[in-house]
Amino acid sequence: MRAAILVEQGRDLVLDEVELPERLAAGQVLVRIHTSGICGSQLGEIDGVKGSDRWLPHLLGHEGVGTVTAIGDGVRHVREGQRVVLHWRPGAGIEAATPSYRWRGGKLNAGRVTTFNEYAVVSENRATPIPDDLDPAVGFLLGCAATTGFGVVTNDARVRPGESVVVLGCGGVGLAVVQAAALVSAHPIVAVDRTADKLALAARCGASRVVDARDGDLERAVGEILGRGADVVVESTGVPSLIRTACEIASPEGRVVLVGVPPHDARTEIDTLPLHFGLSLVGSHGGGSRPERDIPLCIGLYRSGKLALDALVTDHAPLGGINRAIERIRAGEVVGRCVIDIDRG
Repeated sequence: MRAAILVEQGRDLVLDEVELPERLAAGQVLVRIHTSGICGSQLGEIDGVKGSDRWLPHLLGHEGVGTVTAIGDGVRHVREGQRVVLHWRPGAGIEAATPSYRWRGGKLNAGRVTTFNEYAVVSENRATPIPDDLDPAVGFLLGCAATTGFGVVTNDARVRPGESVVVLGCGGVGLAVVQAAALVSAHPIVAVDRTADKLALAARCGASRVVDARDGDLERAVGEILGRGADVVVESTGVPSLIRTACEIASPEGRVVLVGVPPHDARTEIDTLPLHFGLSLVGSHGGGSRPERDIPLCIGLYRSGKLALDALVTDHAPLGGINRAIERIRAGEVVGRCVIDIDRG
C-alpha cells in the first residue's frame, strides 16, 4: 500500500510503498481507507510538540472512513464489507496488538489506528460501523472533530441551556464545539479567532457573536459582550497565553476546558485563587466520547439537520498532496477541516 510516513520530526512526510502484515492478529481489522482528516494532533506529532518521538519512523492519522476487507480472530463488532469510522478513542471490541508493517526492509511503527495510508490494520475497538450511504467526505469527522466537540460540551463542560460559552480558536474542533453548544441552547456563544474566514464560518455554525483576537484586549471584548464572566470557556488552541486568558474571562464559578495541547516545554502562569472559590479548570481527552454511543448519536443529529458536518469540511486533497495540505493548514489558509481523499491517490 501507499502511505505518508513520519520519518523525521519537523520535516515533510515521506510518501512511499509499505508492506502490510502477512496475517491479522486476534482482534485486528484490515480496512481500506477512503477518507482521512488532518487533525492538529498530527501537526503536533510532526512538530514534536510532546517532545522527542521514540517511535520513528511511523504512520499517522486518527480519523477516517473506510471499508473492512478482512478481520482477525475474535472480532465480533465489525464484519467484512462493512463501512466504518476510524477513531482514536477506544470503542466497542478488542484492543489488539499494534500492527507490524515493513518499510524499506525495516520495521515501520504504527498505533492501533492510522489513516494516512491506503489500508490500515486497526484494533477492533478503533472501528465503529456506519451506514453505507453516509458520505465519507463528512463521515471522517465522526472519528475526532465532531465527537470531541460534542463531548467537550456535554461531558466535560456539561453546558446547560442559557449558559454563555466562549470558544477560543475556531479550527475543526473549535467549530464543532460551537455547533454542539448551539445544539444544547447555550447563549450567547462567543467565537474567538485571528482569521476572519474562520469567524464567518463560526457564525454560520451557531456563534451568536464573534471576536477577532487581533483587535486587542480579549478580556475586555468578551466582557463587553457578556457583561460578566463566561459560564464556560473552551480553549482549543494550546497557546499558553490563551490558557491564562481563558481563566481570566470565566465567571467566578465558571468552567474552563482545555482542549488544545501546548508544547511540552511551555509553561502557563495562572492565578490559582479562583480555583478555591468555584472556578473549575479541566483538561479534555477527546471530550470523553464513547464512539459506539456518540457516533450513531451524531449521525442522527446530522441526518435531522441539527448537526451541520458539511459546513466543517472546506478543503480536499489527495494523499499525494498531503504535505501541501499540511502547509496550507499551518498558514491558516484552511478555514475548516481538510479531507484527504485517499481513493484519489
